[in-house]
Parts: sequence; C-alpha cells; structure tokens
Amino acid sequence: MEQELEAAIGFRIRKLRVAKSLTLDDLANASGVSRAMISRIERGEASPTASLLARVCAALGLSLSAFFAEEGEVSPLLRRQDQQVWRDPETGYVRRAVSPPGTASDVDIVDVEFPPGGRVSFPPHVASSGMTQHVWLFDGELEMTTGEAVYRLLPGDCLLMPVGEGHVFHNPGNIPARYCVVLDRRGR
Repeated sequence: MEQELEAAIGFRIRKLRVAKSLTLDDLANASGVSRAMISRIERGEASPTASLLARVCAALGLSLSAFFAEEGEVSPLLRRQDQQVWRDPETGYVRRAVSPPGTASDVDIVDVEFPPGGRVSFPPHVASSGMTQHVWLFDGELEMTTGEAVYRLLPGDCLLMPVGEGHVFHNPGNIPARYCVVLDRRGR
C-alpha cells in the first residue's frame, strides 16, 4: 500500500508540474528541493518527508490537503475507510484527510497522530499566505512554534495560526499526540 501511495504521490507531482508548464528545474528553484530529489519522487523511487512535500506543494500553489485530495466523483460524504492516509517517512506521523475532496468548501480537515519526540518543520511559503489553520489537540501534548511564538498545547486546547509564515510541530511528550488540523484557504 505504501509503495502504491509513493507512486501516486510522484505521479500527482509530475501531473501538476506539467499542467503548470514547469520543468524539473523550475520546480526545484521554486521549492528549494533539488531537481534530482523531485525526479526520484516523481518516479516513485523516493518518499518525500512532510516538510519536503509541503515545499513542493507550496511551489505548485497547493496546501498538503489540496494535494492529497482525490480527483473523481464529488460527494459530501467521505467514509473513514475511503479517507487518504499518509505516513511521513521521516517522523512517522500519520495524516488522514477527513474532508470530502472536490467540494466547494474552502476548509480542509486533517486527523494526525504524531509520535512521541516527533518534530516537523514547515518553512514559510508565499502560496499559503493568508491561509489559516486551527490545531485542536485531543490526546498527548504538542509544542507549536509559529514565527517567534511558542505555544504548549494540552488536550482540548486549540491554536489558530497563519500557514504561510511557517511553523514547527513538536511532540515533547512520551505518548502519541493526536490532533485535528482545520485548514481555511479563504484568505489566500
């Protein structure tokens, strides 16, 4: 299943890159990811980390949620067994796209399970400027850095933060942190 998803990720990046008439060099320059790495990902030979994939998506003008949205029949209902699940190969965090894709909604909902000690950085990117996200913690603890501010979240806490400024997710605890990200694209 993971190899199929890696191939699908590579295919989708290539499809989006070609649709925007970008060369590998163009996408590499816009994302800060090497041409060779993008090529390996497109061929399904490498699995991108969350941070790397976020940079490529930003260069393509997409959020991670929009990138993972399946194309095809639009329905207001997306059953759990049909939700796209992706595991970051670097941190092991598991991301489940909860929102039905292809609808007219400007809001994406993502369910995340983040391993103890995990840390992932999302660099600032202009394509996401104006977008916001709520991070709502259900279990564990989470340390969020956005700009110069650092917030410690405990179960039930919810943090609103801009997406385009970049941020760091860190689980300082000894149990997995489970949280929901509600991404609002209206501000872009």
